[in-house]
Amino acid sequence: MGDHFKADTDQLDRFVKSLQQSLKDLDEARKALSHVRADQIGTARLDEACDTFQEKWKYGSEQLSEMIGAISEGVKANKLSYEALEENLAQALKKMGATAAANAGGTN
Repeated sequence: MGDHFKADTDQLDRFVKSLQQSLKDLDEARKALSHVRADQIGTARLDEACDTFQEKWKYGSEQLSEMIGAISEGVKANKLSYEALEENLAQALKKMGATAAANAGGTN
């Protein structure tokens, strides 16, 4: 049965780091674009379109950052749960082994 379910906690760590890096990259891209002013680009219509894009990009990137942060926290919590499960299972198996050995030694 153990062959069918495996949790790779190292992979979960790598996933969390990847999510955190994506947050940094998204924030850096947003900050880089915030320095570009629409009035530097050209026509009034293009300037207005750029301002609108900047507003939507800022809102969207903030929403995405919140979602990525929540996913990251969820993955961290799952990783900790898997580690606790593994530790508890190992302790239970050791107790069972010790009990079985004691019972086998006492019945001879």
